[in-house]
Amino acid sequence: MPLSPDQQAEIDSLRAQPRQTLRAVSEGMEAHLYKAVPVLDHGFVRVIDYMGDDAAICQAARVSYGRGTKSVQNDEGLIRYLMRHWHSTPFEMCEVKLHVKLPVFVARQWIRHRTANVNEYSARYSILDREFYIPQPDALAAQSVINNQGRGEALSGEEAARVLEWLKADAGRAYDHYEAMIGDTAPDGSAQAGLARELARMNLPANIYTQWYWKVDLHNLFHFLRLRADAHAQYEIRVYADAICEMVKDWVPAAYAAFEDYRMGGVTLSATGVACLRRMLAGEAVTQETSGMSKGEWREFGGGLGVSRLGDLVGSPLFRMPFARGRSR
Repeated sequence: MPLSPDQQAEIDSLRAQPRQTLRAVSEGMEAHLYKAVPVLDHGFVRVIDYMGDDAAICQAARVSYGRGTKSVQNDEGLIRYLMRHWHSTPFEMCEVKLHVKLPVFVARQWIRHRTANVNEYSARYSILDREFYIPQPDALAAQSVINNQGRGEALSGEEAARVLEWLKADAGRAYDHYEAMIGDTAPDGSAQAGLARELARMNLPANIYTQWYWKVDLHNLFHFLRLRADAHAQYEIRVYADAICEMVKDWVPAAYAAFEDYRMGGVTLSATGVACLRRMLAGEAVTQETSGMSKGEWREFGGGLGVSRLGDLVGSPLFRMPFARGRSR
C-alpha cells in the first residue's frame, strides 16, 4: 500500500487541525496539503509545506522600487517577462516541501538534481518494507535502437511474461535473504547475532521503494519539471513529475502558465539554427549538408519546428507570408 497506517493517521490528524495564518496562502496549494497522490504501484507524492505564491514572485521582483503597480494583469505580465528573460531569482522566493515514496533506481535519477534539500529514509536504522516496483506489461520495452538511454518497442507474449516473473522472483528472493541476514534466527533455526542493517541492505534490488522529504525552490523545481516531465524522460520518473506539475499548476497558476509557454512549449535555437531559419525565410533551400549541423542537430532542429522534413518548410504557409522573402543581402 502507498501509505502506511501511521502515515495515514498523521495526515488525518493534521488535516483535522486547520490554523489561521498571516502568511501568503495559495488556495490551490492548500487543497493539496497532506493529500497523497498515488504514483506507480506503491509510490506517492504529497505536499508537506510550501512558501509563497504568484504574488510573492512579483513582490520580490519589485523590491527594488517598492510596490509599484499592482493588479492580476500586471502580475501575470511581469511573471511572463521574468520567465521570458530568464530572471530566476524571483522564482526562488517560492518553495515547496514534498514527501515522496519512489523506487531506489528512480531516486538515483532524481538525486542528480542537486539544488534541493533531501532527507531520505535510512536503511541503517530502519528495515525497508517488502515493496518493489513491478512494471505493468505495457511498460516493458526493448532497448531503443536510436537512443542509448531510451526504450524501443514494448515486449510481448512469452518474453514479457518471463521478464515479469524474473523481476518478481529476484526481488522476493533478495528480500528473503535480507530478512534472514538481519534476523535473530538463521534459516536452519540456530541463533545468530544478525548482520548490521547498514550491511544487509546492500543485497536489496534497485526496484525496492524508499522515501524522502524533498524541499526545493520554484526556479529549480521548474528546471526539474522541464527535464523530467518531458516526453523523452524515463516513464518511471516522468509520472512523478506529471503529478507534481498538477500541484504546481494550482499553487502558482500564472508562473506555471509562463513555464508551460516558454519552457515546456518553447524551442531553443542555436546560433546556427537561427542562421538556417533566416536563410529559409529568405527562400534558400537549406539541407543538412549545407546547414552546418550534424545529423542529430538537424533532426532536432526539424523536430523543434514541428516538421519531419525541413524541405517541406519552404512550401508551408509560413514561407508564403509577406515577410518570408526578405531583401537579399
